[in-house]
Amino acid sequence: MTTTYDVVIIGSGPGGYVAAVRAGQLGLKTALVEKDPFLGGTCLHRGCIPTKELLHTADVLQEIRDARRRGIVVDKFSLDMAAVQKRKTQVVDKLAKGVEYLMKKRKVDVIHGRGKLAGRGRVAVTNGGSTQEITAKNIVLATGSVPKLIPGFTLGPRVITSDEVLNLTEVPRRLTVLGAGAVGVEFASIYLRFGSQVTLIEMLPRIVPFEDEEISAELLKAFRKRGIDVHVNTRVEKVEAGGASVKVTAKGPEGQAVNVETDVLLLAVGRRPVTEDLGIEGTKIRLEKGFIAVDENLVTGEPNVYAIGDLLPTQQLAHVASAEGIFVVERIAGKNPAHLRYDAMPAATYCDPEVASVGLTEAEARRRGHKVKVGRFPFSAISKAAILASTEGWVKIVTDETYDEVLGVHIIGPRATELIAEACVALRLETSASDLIYTVHPHPTLSEAMKEAAEDVHGEAIHI
Repeated sequence: MTTTYDVVIIGSGPGGYVAAVRAGQLGLKTALVEKDPFLGGTCLHRGCIPTKELLHTADVLQEIRDARRRGIVVDKFSLDMAAVQKRKTQVVDKLAKGVEYLMKKRKVDVIHGRGKLAGRGRVAVTNGGSTQEITAKNIVLATGSVPKLIPGFTLGPRVITSDEVLNLTEVPRRLTVLGAGAVGVEFASIYLRFGSQVTLIEMLPRIVPFEDEEISAELLKAFRKRGIDVHVNTRVEKVEAGGASVKVTAKGPEGQAVNVETDVLLLAVGRRPVTEDLGIEGTKIRLEKGFIAVDENLVTGEPNVYAIGDLLPTQQLAHVASAEGIFVVERIAGKNPAHLRYDAMPAATYCDPEVASVGLTEAEARRRGHKVKVGRFPFSAISKAAILASTEGWVKIVTDETYDEVLGVHIIGPRATELIAEACVALRLETSASDLIYTVHPHPTLSEAMKEAAEDVHGEAIHI
């Protein structure tokens, strides 16, 4: 007897597996198809989690270097990359087992193999030499993305992507990172503190180009202060990988030559959606610039076939994929979930110093016709930042002056990626700057910078 599932999800990343959990909670008969032998997708195995484990190791290493200022004398220490990799693997494996447990708890059938559409309401799953076909009332495509490659660049031991850099067993003496988005600046931060001489090259006029312009400028200043050689408005023209090094030839903003010789070149120029071998040929599913086209309910051109996560031209972030997965499954279950507010999706970049934001940048708010009023507050005036010896950066709040509504919050500095959650709630509840001012924040905490930035919107900050 053939089982017909209420929903079949192809891909077990943070979009797919979270959708599967929610489907199980709602009592839907659910199958999760995954081509890899493990669950969790890119985020868990080749992205968010292993990267943040390496970043935390870099944080600890820097704390040890700076321990003397706290009266702690550490005479000898070193970085053991084999142990670093072992720890990273342990964390990833533990979390992957957690995902497996959630599937069992929610009675989700896990089917290993490469899934593809096989006609209306059917999914073919190939594993090795055998193929099975399963039927579904609804199908969710959640196959994620892979690192984008540059035409003419050949990967090898010295020219790598974010997949390969996670598994380096030695710290390169010289590392050049091509691309200064979230991935690029995070790995630049890791390997600088691991001991590499780091060069960062960005084709656009500023690093972290999707952040508020003031954030980009502050991070550039911080990187150069730390010793990262940053080139913006610089286009790579040629890469020559030899046996001992890689030679990068680029052209700077004024047309000047930028020549870099490096041991390893990391390509961090973005990610592309995985749509090949998904069975969409011959269907009504359309691709637009490589992404799957969907309507406001994330339905593709085929009825009852949805797409989520990095397959869409939305922010390529794990939490966005998870939110889309929950939205889709709740619609399938007959609920009426609110449409996602992409303007209120937070971004978090775990470089040093950290960067986080939610809502509109100052420039975008002005473009949309708001009468903008801005408040800022530096961490240098926050007691907890002084205790942490991490006083770089600030909180910036963008508001609409007419209604005092908070339109966006942008943070660079200590624990920015944690602090941004308060701003997410503020935007969700359409909070005013005055609401933040009259919300009492505990002392001494970094969160006081949020309150004081709101006070600064009205020229009332206490500590500056």
